[in-house]
Amino acid sequence: MKRITIDPITRLEGHGKIEIFLTDKGDVDNVYFQVPELRGFEKFCEGRPVEELSQIVTKICGVCPGCHHMASGKAADAVYGVEPPPTAKKLRELFYMAHFVHSHIAHFYALAAPDFVVGPDANPAERNILGVINKVGVEVGTEVLKQRRIAQEIQALIGGHQTHVVMNIPGGVRKGLKEAEREDIEKKILGFIDFAKFTLKIFDDVVLKNKDYVDLIVNGPYSLNIHSMGLVDKNNKVNFYDGKVRVVDTNGNEHCKYSANEYQDYVAERVEPWSYLKFPYLKKIGWKGFVDGQDSGVYHATPLSRLNAADGMATPLAQKEYERMFETLGGKPVQATLGMHWARLVELLYSAERALELITDPDITGKELQNRPNSNDIPAEGIGIVEAQRGTLTHHYWTNKKGIVEKVNIIVGTTNNNAAICMSLKKAAQGLIKQGVEVTEGILNMVEMAFRAYDPCFSCATHRLPGDMPLIVNFRDVSGHLIRTIKRD
Repeated sequence: MKRITIDPITRLEGHGKIEIFLTDKGDVDNVYFQVPELRGFEKFCEGRPVEELSQIVTKICGVCPGCHHMASGKAADAVYGVEPPPTAKKLRELFYMAHFVHSHIAHFYALAAPDFVVGPDANPAERNILGVINKVGVEVGTEVLKQRRIAQEIQALIGGHQTHVVMNIPGGVRKGLKEAEREDIEKKILGFIDFAKFTLKIFDDVVLKNKDYVDLIVNGPYSLNIHSMGLVDKNNKVNFYDGKVRVVDTNGNEHCKYSANEYQDYVAERVEPWSYLKFPYLKKIGWKGFVDGQDSGVYHATPLSRLNAADGMATPLAQKEYERMFETLGGKPVQATLGMHWARLVELLYSAERALELITDPDITGKELQNRPNSNDIPAEGIGIVEAQRGTLTHHYWTNKKGIVEKVNIIVGTTNNNAAICMSLKKAAQGLIKQGVEVTEGILNMVEMAFRAYDPCFSCATHRLPGDMPLIVNFRDVSGHLIRTIKRD
């Protein structure tokens, strides 16, 4: 049996590799998506006061710090049984919308666009952000950097720092917003909306007007018929900061809808000996293996799944794009993996619109920033859920009576998507690599496109050790030649 190894995989946060096993005839027999890094961040949190965790967990990842800060802040609120006042909640969400704008711009232009703007078969030396700028123009590249910088500036102003965020405290936030700051942010957010529209226009011109790309999205080897998860508000509209988690089945019907403190009734986790990444599944269906279909417990939690799980967007311009996307791709739910890129741009526009709603809300400059926990309240369990850019994010803390953390469980978006990523890679490989087909670098890149659509973040996701994973250390000389290998089987 022949093996093809893609190591390292590219344009992602973290480390991973793909092992493709071929039959003697040259067809794909099986594919393993392996995450060989372990960070164990949950153990780092034990023994710390729960109110410190919202600052500690921002160190999990430099790409997703705001997501962990928000989920952690909500979990600490729950531990102390206190609800932040309206101004504090809106400030948190405003920060979070800037965080989404920053991340979604980065993924589209730096990680996803090279496969479409430059082309999946292009020279790898050109298939990157510089190749994208060469195609769309230096002015566009300059605007990308400008809008990301502005999003970082807004996060730093509201959150105390754009990466090592310090804004959240139990029951509220540390700092309010002055009117002059509000006016400045409002002007910048109007620029976000214009840039989101511009980015959707690029997607129209480069992808949707290219029949081959549309055919690849709709009819290529990139579809997975599984359940969809996402956070929704009381009207079942997409919301990133607050609401309930809704799961719809492969026909678009509601499978379940739960609050943060109920997640263990609906989601369970398992491990496999060949990966440090856990495999969540829908508890009421059960683990049926790496199979898709209505009876499978596998689900995905992505921008596309959020749109599948919701009844619409809560802002007008994003709603129009939402409707156009589903009409173009054949109606809800869309199971085309590459459709995640379009959904991510719909979310970019929503984030900008929602930020404008928040910055023009009279409460945003309010003075009531914290509801203090009652001194008689005894700390207990706390769970916080938000939508991270890569999917539903859950922080679950167990504390003693002094508020010291004794146990932590974190399920990040990439963990939710682990089984789906494995299955997507296998389907893509089976569709692209067949008997008599020369396996080129371009074809292997098209296999990678299956995981790249999920925008995975493995630094966030690798928290648990299954116990059977070997350690392999390769020593290479300055020329890259392997000179020694040490294994722990």
